Amino acid sequence: MAFDKSQVIDIHAHLVPRELIEAAAQTSIPGVEVTDHGERQYSFTIAGATTRTLPPRLIDVEERQRWMTNAGIDVQIVGTWADLFGYRLSPDAGVAWCEVLNETLLNAVEKVDRLHAFAALPMQAPEEAAAMVSDLADKPFLGVTFATQISGTELDHPAFDVVWTALADSGFPVFLHPGYIDSDDRTAPYGMVNAVGRPLDTTIAAARLLGAGVPMRFPGLRLILAHGGGAVPFILGRLKRNKEIFPEVGDPQAGFAALAFDSVVFDPDALCYLVSKASPGSVMLGSDYPFPIGDHSPVEVVANARCLDSADRIAILGGAAQALLDRS
Repeated sequence: MAFDKSQVIDIHAHLVPRELIEAAAQTSIPGVEVTDHGERQYSFTIAGATTRTLPPRLIDVEERQRWMTNAGIDVQIVGTWADLFGYRLSPDAGVAWCEVLNETLLNAVEKVDRLHAFAALPMQAPEEAAAMVSDLADKPFLGVTFATQISGTELDHPAFDVVWTALADSGFPVFLHPGYIDSDDRTAPYGMVNAVGRPLDTTIAAARLLGAGVPMRFPGLRLILAHGGGAVPFILGRLKRNKEIFPEVGDPQAGFAALAFDSVVFDPDALCYLVSKASPGSVMLGSDYPFPIGDHSPVEVVANARCLDSADRIAILGGAAQALLDRS
């Protein structure tokens, strides 16, 4: 997939195709059900856990395109809703569910020139997930997306090495999205599940990956962190100091240099700091559409970041994403 050089690209957005709702209603995958509450209100039950009701904007492709136009966005890269990853399904059911997620998402974006997709992987079954990466190579996905924790198992676990190997070999970028669940009483009040809990989840997952040396042990692996990488850019100095105390941990500076980030930090000064710490061309526009905690005017934040020169802005608005995602 080759992009127009002038296109503004949103690297972080979510879409649940209506076709997925229909497929889930008819599926025989053990542990997957969908409930129609009427008036375009749906929820999924996956492995016994019921999701929140799907926001209508998560489904509505026409409204999405109107929003994109108003926000100055030409292209959006969408992944499924994190609530639907389904990691508590059995390995066989997880593979079948990811196939449905991916097929319906690809069918949806292929009908709209402005949309492209990240595929889901059955990460509860690492060998099968690695095999799926190879199967995706012939399909027009631009990368994959999965959660920062897999049903309580951290991504630095050796079981996932087979997945990292497959992804490094494939060249597929990986968009890591927090899969944080409201189970921490400390983040229950004040809306902190989204404002604090999810960036914290990304921070811990990324710090563990750096500590395990994953970005350096798998050359070619391209990791994109949601929400500006959480607190990782700000605590990089602490991670480097930690390595001085514990020399056996991975080199956080080298690993950090291999990471990419979305721009969902809302604050121009925070964006300036992220750009100053990240490798050149590794920060990309993101919106987290369509959720209330998302950035509803991401291009404006880039425009208001006074530290950025024209080359920085071109890279964030589309150039960096084009370089990372172009499969032509």
